[in-house]
Amino acid sequence: MRLNQLVLSNFRQHADTRIEFESGVTGIIGANGSGKSTILEAIAWAIYGNPAARGTRETIRFHRAGARAAVRVELDFDLGNHRYRVVRGLTSAELYLDGAPAPIANSITGVTELLTRRLGMSREEFFNTYFTGQKELSVMAAMGPSERAQFLSHVLGYEKLRAAQRLLREQRSSIAAEIAGLRQGMPDAEQVAAAVRDARARVSNAVARSRAAVDDAARARAAVGAVLPRFEAAQRERERMQELLSELRVAEGELASLEREHERIARELGEVATAREELERMAAELAPFGALQAEFQRLEVLAREEGRRQALLETQRALEAELEQLRQRHEKVSRAPTLEQEVQRALDERRHDLEDADGQLEARRTEWVRDRQEAETKRQALREQFADLKQQRDRLAATGPDEPCPTCLRPLGESLRSVMELLDAQIETVRVDGNYYKQRLDQLVEMPAEVRALDEHRRAVAQEVTTLERRLTKVQLAVQELAQLAGDIGAKEERRAQLARDLAAIPPGYDPARHEVVRRELERLLPLEGRAARLSAQVEREPSLVRDESALRERLSAAAERVAQLTARRAALPDTEAEFAALRQAHEDAAQRLRAAELSAASSEAEAAGARLALEMAERQERELREREQTLGDLSSRKRLHDELDRAYTDLRTDLNFQLRPELSELASVFLVELTGGRYAELDLDDQYNIRVLEDGIPKPVISGGEEDIANLVLRLAISQMIAERAGQPLSLLVLDEIFGSLDELRRAGVITLLRGLQDRFEQVILITHIEAIRDSVDHVVSVRYDEESGSSVVRQFDGAPIAPLVPDSERAPAREYEQAGAGD
Repeated sequence: MRLNQLVLSNFRQHADTRIEFESGVTGIIGANGSGKSTILEAIAWAIYGNPAARGTRETIRFHRAGARAAVRVELDFDLGNHRYRVVRGLTSAELYLDGAPAPIANSITGVTELLTRRLGMSREEFFNTYFTGQKELSVMAAMGPSERAQFLSHVLGYEKLRAAQRLLREQRSSIAAEIAGLRQGMPDAEQVAAAVRDARARVSNAVARSRAAVDDAARARAAVGAVLPRFEAAQRERERMQELLSELRVAEGELASLEREHERIARELGEVATAREELERMAAELAPFGALQAEFQRLEVLAREEGRRQALLETQRALEAELEQLRQRHEKVSRAPTLEQEVQRALDERRHDLEDADGQLEARRTEWVRDRQEAETKRQALREQFADLKQQRDRLAATGPDEPCPTCLRPLGESLRSVMELLDAQIETVRVDGNYYKQRLDQLVEMPAEVRALDEHRRAVAQEVTTLERRLTKVQLAVQELAQLAGDIGAKEERRAQLARDLAAIPPGYDPARHEVVRRELERLLPLEGRAARLSAQVEREPSLVRDESALRERLSAAAERVAQLTARRAALPDTEAEFAALRQAHEDAAQRLRAAELSAASSEAEAAGARLALEMAERQERELREREQTLGDLSSRKRLHDELDRAYTDLRTDLNFQLRPELSELASVFLVELTGGRYAELDLDDQYNIRVLEDGIPKPVISGGEEDIANLVLRLAISQMIAERAGQPLSLLVLDEIFGSLDELRRAGVITLLRGLQDRFEQVILITHIEAIRDSVDHVVSVRYDEESGSSVVRQFDGAPIAPLVPDSERAPAREYEQAGAGD
């Protein structure tokens, strides 16, 4: 893996940061908290997402960024023969391959899973492979022997064997549990064989009983067949008799219904004759009803028109009153235009007088205020001068001739008296002037009479102007009202003319007394008229009733003849009820014997089917027993195979762990010689995986803190080289975070020289440190500092020739340099 470029936007304290990575040793240098380690965190976050970041998603956002500001990390790197570019945000992720415009993955989980597969390692394995921090250098020293062995096995990939063995053992336990379950659930073979024999015997017996029941059913069916024709013939004769009786009952019912209908028509004809007589008696009394009804309708129309006349007259009287009021108001406001001009001229004159009064009052009031402020200012200055002179005199009186002069600072000596007299004279002058200005202020406290008179005059003129303005407003409203009154008078006069025309069009001749008489007479005759209408309708039905009566007589005659014929036919038929009852009993007995025989046959057949099902189940249980025995044999063979594989994994892990310590010790010793300049030639891991530094082949009993850091560092480099050699793809990147610890300058230079020598295995080496002194020793420098004003990290990158520390930026000559603002740790 080789890094090309990293771009950060609003990530932690990096608001806007871009870093380009080159081959060789790169130093990321900055004070603690400046944002160095955040650069590496951003690389891991781009590949593995949120699990690789500290804190929550919300703490990733730059604290000074807006609530909707995007958090974005873009990482460009090479892996194998391909170039990848991953762009990740808080809620999105995209992965591009070899500069293609479309992503090959565009979801958070999809990008993480694809990169994990391409790298061939998890997040933990990635940090144990590419990254080494200061805390990780001494991590083995705090572990127990078994933990040290497990840690080395994990970082070198041997733990995959343990995981495979654990999976193998889980499968073996599953097979053993399956074998135990099969054995526990398997039935006894003898019991299964006995069940099969019993089921076959049951089937044989059930088949014999079923055949006997079938024979009995055949005999019963023959007996039913013998009696059935005679029973059916008797049943047909009985059905014909029943049909004739039913037809006779219908004919008798129809005859009775026709007789009742004839009686009803005769009764209605009698009622029609009675109605005709009553209608003839009512004819004379109802003769004037039509004329009264027409007269009442005419009077109703005249009554409505009379009501409309009264309403129009009332409206006419109200309209005359309104016209009178409008004419009076019009007469009253007719002088408004002339009065408006007069009031306007008077208002203009008083406004001019008000302006003059305002000018005079303002000028005199300004003069009065200016005099009072000037007197107050003078009095305050005299007070301060008096206090200063009094302080000087008191100080001179207290100290005597040795007091220095306030002007020349020399001792006064004999001049003290003259100075004191001068100060007394000045104090007296200031007191007199102060009293004058005090009296002057007392005089100016009250407003002068001239100013008050001008103010009263201005107020009186202003009151007159206000009065004239209100009067002008009223006059102007009256002018507007005058035009409106003229329009209203014209409209109402037109309305009055229309009312006169409407009154003239209303017909006269309404008589309320006659209206009431006609109404009462109609109310008396209306019930009689209704009764007459009902009687007339009843009389009108007489022809229809006569026709119905004639037709009904013919139908009665036919119905009586039909009943007589059916009665004669019934008397001619013989009585076969006794013979039918005997045949029916014989048929029911034979049918009952047939049903009993069929039930017995069905029961025997069901018993035989149950016996066959029991036999089938017993035979299926027998087959399942044989299949389980076969499965048990296969599982036992698989369990023996898993036992052999478990022993093989155990032996392989033992061999690998046995070879691990010598190989690691040899690689670490080579690094130790280069780093210590040959002082220490060998580093050894004992059987407890403790680090021992050998001097002339003898373990040193005590090593210093710096030597311990060196030993831990060379061991970690040896582990990284073993991982690089055994990985499925070249690991060209090595990141070391704050590894110098307690190393002195010479040891630091040795570490960097050693890292330069590893460039055939690690093309890119990135050192993160706060030590500025390594600037001269690395190939590239990325300077990181925290800017208090912007609250973000500032990144400056120098490529090309190394730049010595403490040289001003303006005097440096890097091949390329740029500065960015971003967020740090």
